[in-house]
Amino acid sequence: MDAWVVVVDDDVSNLKMAGYILSKNNMRVTALKSGKALLDYIGTNQPDLILLDIMMPDMDGFTTLQKLREKQTGKDKIPVIFITAAEETETETRGLRLGAMDFIKKPFNPEVLVLRVRHTIELVRLQRNLMQEVERKTLENESLYKRLSLHMVETMAEAIDAKDTYTHGHSRRVAEYSKEIARRYGYTEKQRDDIYMMGLLHDVGKIGVPDAVINKPARLTEAEFALIKEHPGKGARILNNVKEVPGLVTGARWHHERYDGKGYPDGLAGKDIPEEARIIAVADAYDAMSSYRSYRSVLPQAVIREEIRKGRGQQFDPVFADIMLGMIDEDAEYKMREQEDERDNKPEQG
Repeated sequence: MDAWVVVVDDDVSNLKMAGYILSKNNMRVTALKSGKALLDYIGTNQPDLILLDIMMPDMDGFTTLQKLREKQTGKDKIPVIFITAAEETETETRGLRLGAMDFIKKPFNPEVLVLRVRHTIELVRLQRNLMQEVERKTLENESLYKRLSLHMVETMAEAIDAKDTYTHGHSRRVAEYSKEIARRYGYTEKQRDDIYMMGLLHDVGKIGVPDAVINKPARLTEAEFALIKEHPGKGARILNNVKEVPGLVTGARWHHERYDGKGYPDGLAGKDIPEEARIIAVADAYDAMSSYRSYRSVLPQAVIREEIRKGRGQQFDPVFADIMLGMIDEDAEYKMREQEDERDNKPEQG
């Protein structure tokens, strides 16, 4: 990875340590000692990522990020990871709401520093590449599947899933389950291909959710859950420019709505929820229960079946819940779940 990282910290020892670690891992590093120096520097430079200290004299990291975002718009925004020794939840909450992608604690753990920097840069590059591909193909006025490369979308889905240490192949499985539900319901081949694409990108908004929140093994705080609940809206904004394929926005924005109206982000109910989103909601919930998570192992098939049954007409559209129940009943060997060979690590079976 040929990456360029700007590190901003008033402490010279921290600058040297970060520079040493990142340079050793083949990254170009620029060291700056103040927020003002960063704002001046960014005027004529476009690095891949900024590591920004919070506690600095004259202009702290929060103020610096605010001023930076005022200068940058749209795809020119440079991703920012805050570096801090603070442990307060309020500090992280404020930073995340300002648009920081993650936090790294000081003193640095070299492996964590390198992995988070690389992962964030990779996600942002994939997002930009996806949008560039869509724009390029749109200008060529080609058909949907020539405008939007399936390979690019699958790569994007894999990058989204990689944010969760415990979930591998989630977007692909949700896409496959959604496509099968749609087939049984009577969708045409074209409609099934469309919902497959929607399923692949239903969680694209998680690009904007910090890894630390997604992978937290303990109960989320209200502030952290609020960040999770923002991902449908973030996903819709990412896909909103694909005017020719409004369904992509449909899957991303409304897959967490509930049939009884108690879901998010818009509190839609019943048939007001787009049909594709109602299908993806059942597929998403099924895969969440049949996959490993940071806080539990795969649930038994009978438990999942009962949860889907209980959610019928409340969380789920009863028609699509019934189709999923039929799929579960046909899966006598419980093969419709995350397989061990899809994972590098998993929690112990309990």
